[in-house]
Amino acid sequence: MKETLKIMDLPTNERPRERLLRYGVETLSNSELLAIILRSGSKKENILNLSSRIIKENGGLNGLLNCTADDFINLHGIGKAKAAQLIALAEISKRIKSYKDGNEYKIVNPNDAAELVMKEMRYLRQEYLRVIMLNTKNIVICIKDVSVGSLNSSIVHPREVFCDAIRKSSASIIICHNHPSGDPAPSNEDINVTHRLKECGKLLGIDLLDHIIIGNGTYISLKQKGIL
Repeated sequence: MKETLKIMDLPTNERPRERLLRYGVETLSNSELLAIILRSGSKKENILNLSSRIIKENGGLNGLLNCTADDFINLHGIGKAKAAQLIALAEISKRIKSYKDGNEYKIVNPNDAAELVMKEMRYLRQEYLRVIMLNTKNIVICIKDVSVGSLNSSIVHPREVFCDAIRKSSASIIICHNHPSGDPAPSNEDINVTHRLKECGKLLGIDLLDHIIIGNGTYISLKQKGIL
């Protein structure tokens, strides 16, 4: 039986780890960086070819961020172990993007909120509703997805939106959701849901500051539009 092809099976001058240490990380391609993490290929494919194919078949590095474990397992040459590695890598990337360098992140305008979620949400294949929770100084204390699917009042229940905000003693929240079409223009249902959540927030003492709709590299703030 043919053994799995590993990085060490490659010629020394082609091994990504050795190239990284000798020439610097910035000289490596995306495929080489991924190869260092996954370490071994399949019985029919070396790790560099496998890494290149994973990236290509998912539409680039950003596509990897939105894949599920099943998405990866369905790729030829990927088993549960490598799927788990890829999911963990994607999650670390999301957390780094969400919280920048680990310092406190303060939101003072709609652009700050949009920038916080844009890199990830612009590529999502389904609509996600995300809640950014803030303290009294408008510093982010938590971000959480609360629903997946078309934004409508039957799916988006105020209880789900405000549950964690109450538990974390949030002073206010900003809700964000994406339009997979890439067009951030608000629908009537988007506006109706926003008004409903605004009223619920008043009763709970947690102000809904804004509703940011994310498109493909663009966004619309319902606060700026005078809708909220």
